[in-house]
Amino acid sequence: MPVETKPQSAPAAAAKDNRDKMLERAMSRHHYSGDALIEVLHTAQELYGFLSTDLLKTVARKLKLPPSRVLGVATFYHFFSLTPKGEHSMIVCLGTACYVAGALGLLNTLEHRCCKAGSTSPDGKVSVAGARCIGACGIAPAVIYDGRILGRVTQEQLHKELDRIGVK
Repeated sequence: MPVETKPQSAPAAAAKDNRDKMLERAMSRHHYSGDALIEVLHTAQELYGFLSTDLLKTVARKLKLPPSRVLGVATFYHFFSLTPKGEHSMIVCLGTACYVAGALGLLNTLEHRCCKAGSTSPDGKVSVAGARCIGACGIAPAVIYDGRILGRVTQEQLHKELDRIGVK
């Protein structure tokens, strides 16, 4: 029995095709060399948002590398994500200055309202993470919110922002 697939809308299909071509170009630029694995994975994650199993298999096949090596590199470096990220990202600095200034309470708030650190909320709204130190000790506690560093963050500010983006 043939499996029915839902047809993609034209813009979605075109975007996917474009990403595939851009990834292919990146691999070609490096002459499909296994030595360029990290650069290719960076490009793949930038294009797709995360590294799916199928994407890792494709990279392994095109670079003529064992899938275990590709997965090993993808899981070794913390920059790479094997799961989709949320619409918003919140990274709480847990360095000494931030920790003393209340960062653990901020992380607890995010975990209570969104999801555990290192994961994405079930609704896909927010990804939460902790970082060892972001080098912003003078403005502790610090949170990186969608790429912007926020300093002297309070529980109230965090709740207000979560309310604003619709996190319950």
